[in-house]
Amino acid sequence: MFNRRTLAIIKRELRMKLFSKSFILMTLLVPLFMIMIFSIQYFIQTMSGDQRADLVIVSDSDEILKKVQDEIFQTSDFKSGDLSARIEKVELNLFGNKLDEYKSDLIAQRITGVVFVPTSALQSKEVKYYSSNPNNSSLFYKIKPSINKALVEIYFSGKQLTQDEIKFARKDVEISGFRVSSDEKVAQEGYGNRIAMVLFSFLLYMALLFSGSMTMNAVVEEKSNKIVEVLLSSASSTELMTGKIFGTVIVEIIQMAIWLSPMVLLLTTSWFFIPQEFMPQMSIGYIFYFLFNYALALITYVALYATVGAIFDNPQDAQSGVWPLMLLIMIPFFIALGLESNSQSSFAIIASLLPFASLIVMPARMILVEVPLWQILLSCVINIVVLFGIFKLAGKIYRIGILLTGKKPKWSEVFSWLKMSA
Repeated sequence: MFNRRTLAIIKRELRMKLFSKSFILMTLLVPLFMIMIFSIQYFIQTMSGDQRADLVIVSDSDEILKKVQDEIFQTSDFKSGDLSARIEKVELNLFGNKLDEYKSDLIAQRITGVVFVPTSALQSKEVKYYSSNPNNSSLFYKIKPSINKALVEIYFSGKQLTQDEIKFARKDVEISGFRVSSDEKVAQEGYGNRIAMVLFSFLLYMALLFSGSMTMNAVVEEKSNKIVEVLLSSASSTELMTGKIFGTVIVEIIQMAIWLSPMVLLLTTSWFFIPQEFMPQMSIGYIFYFLFNYALALITYVALYATVGAIFDNPQDAQSGVWPLMLLIMIPFFIALGLESNSQSSFAIIASLLPFASLIVMPARMILVEVPLWQILLSCVINIVVLFGIFKLAGKIYRIGILLTGKKPKWSEVFSWLKMSA
């Protein structure tokens, strides 16, 4: 498989891609694009948090209204003018009519929302919020503590409790997470690993889609322009496919290594200052594992995309046949994003060992929790076995499909190619 002709094809791919404008632009622009995405998200969250809110707080209890008013008026949001509230008592059976009166103001956003705190909330703590935007989580964070404190204080007002006990009862619980691992001391968990998990998963997702599509389009172009016939006069189809795949893989690994170099400097030097809560807790060994796993993923998917490119004559037909491969990348990506709360569940463990899915899910799991070594090794072995199987099947399809032109082949014909001898 690897000989002088294969190496010559790899060198050709490196010359074409490594010094191309698209490679240089992607290498420079992707980190900037990632920074821009996180900056925009942070800006949007900041802007939504600073948005002014005008509320109407309604209840059928004077006592509840007085306590809620006292608590809200003491908050920093109210004192800074970010939050304004007016209090109104309405009998329970008349609340529906009162809500109809506010309907036009709510739709026109002259009023941000109506907060209804009935007497029954003293037992159930169920409060209703009416607004044209009922999912305003930043507003809920502003008003929930004040309402909770007011209800707790009223609930315990007739009982023999000291002010300190009442203060303790109405205080919200604050939960801090600490990471426990076998080879490191117990350390408080911040946002760094969650951010790193999203970042690394997104890099894998985008890099696999882009490199696969680029390889497929290159194969289709060479096939339609008859360039492949010239290349096959000097090398076999297996050598051509191998050289093209490994040439692409080498280029993409170099690019990924450049993208990850700031993370390596962050973990090994003190050149950058990042707040502790945003500092990822991972070893330099994880970066090398990530690159190794990325190489396996690249060879697997680039081989599949190259095979699809060899089947079809034009990009339009190739796009219609590539969607199963896209699903093999997209589904594991979304599974990885959902690992934050269940990274130790049976589903997460199985997904991190399944062929194709493990290429994206396992690196995400390893950032969030300490994965047993046997699971990591088993995942690598499974992916390597699958890779060799795909390479063998792809070689058969590529050998036949690369020279066929004209009529678009049926999938039944493609599967029949697999029965032919390599």
